[in-house]
Amino acid sequence: MKYKGAKIALMSIAALAALSVVIMLLWNELIPGIFGLSSINFWQALGLFLLTRILFGHLGFGRGKMMMRERGNHIREKWMKMTPEQRKEFINKRQKFGFGHPMGTEHFDMDDQAQQDDGNK
Repeated sequence: MKYKGAKIALMSIAALAALSVVIMLLWNELIPGIFGLSSINFWQALGLFLLTRILFGHLGFGRGKMMMRERGNHIREKWMKMTPEQRKEFINKRQKFGFGHPMGTEHFDMDDQAQQDDGNK
């Protein structure tokens, strides 16, 4: 137990190094041939990896997915608490702004939804 923190830190550094090597190898194999850019070294690959994590994700590995599972689906919870009239109003507002079914047909069948809600109670 005493060395658990050190073990996690060492594993994290090893994973970061391995990912940087993979990024470097992929970049050096693909990018120069496709776009004509130069090859990169390990430190540039590490910087590129960190930059993409900052811009497109979070710095923690896997925390976001776990937190989403714990929180649940708030939109579904709100939908289930709505009355049929509120659901219909919500759907009409979305369709007004162009968020309807792509084929223009009625995607939500309120009668079936009401029957399903009655059956789940």
